[in-house]
Amino acid sequence: QVQLVESGGGLVQPGGSLRLSCVASGDDISMNVVTWHRQTPGKQRELVAGITYGGSTSYAESVKGRFTISRDNPKNTVYLQMNNLKPEDTAVYFCKVHDFWGQGTQVTVSS
Repeated sequence: QVQLVESGGGLVQPGGSLRLSCVASGDDISMNVVTWHRQTPGKQRELVAGITYGGSTSYAESVKGRFTISRDNPKNTVYLQMNNLKPEDTAVYFCKVHDFWGQGTQVTVSS
């Protein structure tokens, strides 16, 4: 069973950047698809980005060109680099492997 811990969230001004980390333990995730999702109160969880074991990536239209997902297999970690952040990016961000979720990290974009 894999445990996932997200970190790197915080308060940032519009146009700013954050890098989220998703550290896995209990299992090697290097051969797994890993996805980042986000959720705001009252809304369904939204898929933001994904990365395959081979490094292929995909993004929601709302974040294309601003967010970059990457992975460091020796560290069993997946990152989400978020640039040019907008107030509408405010949400709790979660990473997911198979049916396992982390606890989430809050991202707030506000002036």
